[in-house]
Amino acid sequence: MNNKETDKGLELSTEQKIKAAARKVFHKKGFAATRTRDIAEEAGINQALLNYYFKSKQKLFDIIMMETLHEFLFGIVAGIVNDPETSLEEKVTAITSAYIDKLTGEPQIAPFVISELRMNPDTSSFTQTLKSVLPDSLLIKQFRQETEAGRIQRVDFLHFIINVAGLIVFPFIGAPILKNLRGKDGDEYTELMLERKKLIPLWINAMFKA
Repeated sequence: MNNKETDKGLELSTEQKIKAAARKVFHKKGFAATRTRDIAEEAGINQALLNYYFKSKQKLFDIIMMETLHEFLFGIVAGIVNDPETSLEEKVTAITSAYIDKLTGEPQIAPFVISELRMNPDTSSFTQTLKSVLPDSLLIKQFRQETEAGRIQRVDFLHFIINVAGLIVFPFIGAPILKNLRGKDGDEYTELMLERKKLIPLWINAMFKA
C-alpha cells in the first residue's frame, strides 16, 4: 500500500470516528446543547482536526440528522411496507417489531428525532424521505383496499399511521416518566417494551376493524 492509499484510509477512519462521536453526542444532547469540543473529546481528537474535516457544527449535524432520519424511516420500513407477500396486519406486526427492537437498542433516537423536528419542522430531508416511503406504498394501498371492502373503518389513513407510530414511539419518548409510574428499572421496562411487539398489532386491529 502506497502513502496516498494509507492517508486515504486514515482519512476515512478519522471521518467515521468523528461521525460516530457526533451521532452519540447529538443524540444525547441535541443540536443546541452540543459543542464541537464535546464531539472532539468523544472522538478522542483535537478540535482543530474536527474543524478540518467538518467546517461547522451545523454541517456535521445536518449529516447526522439526515443519516438518522434515513435510517429511522427509510432504512427500517421501506422493505416492509412494499412487501407483496405480507398482509396489512403482517406489515403492522413487522413494523412494530422492527422499531421496538431498534429503539430498545438505541432509545435516545426517538426523543432526538422528535425534539429536532419540533425545532425545525420544515426539515426537507425528513419530508422527502417520508414522501418517498409512505404515500404510494403497498401498505397504504392495502389499507384502502380493506376500507373499500368494508373490513376497516372508513377513516383517513393518517389516523392509521398516527396510531401505529404513537403506540410504538411514545413509550420511548416518555420513558423517564413512565418508568417511575410503576417503579420499573431499565431491564423491566425493556421487557415491557418487548411485550408491546405482540400487543400493538392486536390493538391496531381492534381500533380499525369495521
